[in-house]
Amino acid sequence: MNGLVYTRYEVVRAFRNRRFFIFSLGFPLILYFVIAGPQRNTHNFFGTGISAPLYYMAGLASFGTMMSMISSGARIAGERQAGWTRQLRITPLSARAYFRAKVLTSYALAVTSMLLLYAAGVSMGVSLPAHSWLAMTGLILVGLLPFAGLGIALGHLMNVDSIGPVTGGTVSLLALVSGTWFPVTHGFLHDLGQCLPSYWLVQAGRISTNGNGWGTTGWLVVGGWTALLAVLAGFAYRRDTSRV
Repeated sequence: MNGLVYTRYEVVRAFRNRRFFIFSLGFPLILYFVIAGPQRNTHNFFGTGISAPLYYMAGLASFGTMMSMISSGARIAGERQAGWTRQLRITPLSARAYFRAKVLTSYALAVTSMLLLYAAGVSMGVSLPAHSWLAMTGLILVGLLPFAGLGIALGHLMNVDSIGPVTGGTVSLLALVSGTWFPVTHGFLHDLGQCLPSYWLVQAGRISTNGNGWGTTGWLVVGGWTALLAVLAGFAYRRDTSRV
């Protein structure tokens, strides 16, 4: 099996997974309408100077894409339990092609989630210049890199029974600390959040609200966590596949 065939197989299999569409795509979308819908006429949300539909569109775009990336761990854990990863070892598929397929599949799902939330935002009256949409999307895609590594690492470290609670708990805590649900502008949570890639992922979604991208700190945090989690993913993969 070559890398291109395996990538195509992964993408098709992921999009045919009904449970994924319900929890990874449907859940953020439902949350958006439930939370932002009753506040669609709020034009100065928490004193931010922006509307509630725009605030939650940006926040849940970050939440939904993060969930899509980390959920790759659940698919990997299922493959390990079924013995699929063991079968892959006897094929010509390289580790690099394996990682590339997993990352590209996660990105395909994340982009789908993001576009659905953009469409939901537009239906709630959100209107942005083209350059704001592009800048926001570009930074979100970069901000997702650490979570690609995290999803792969968790998939090779956790079993099927534990991966669900770990994934859900991790995403929920990161979203809380990073300001997905309400502005975090000072205090301990704000200081802690700036050290986490999830904070900068949320800030990427908020570029449309303040017109500012990441500063040096944001790029260093995202880059550092990307490198660290890529190493962890590689270690977890080698540890898992070295077992007899």
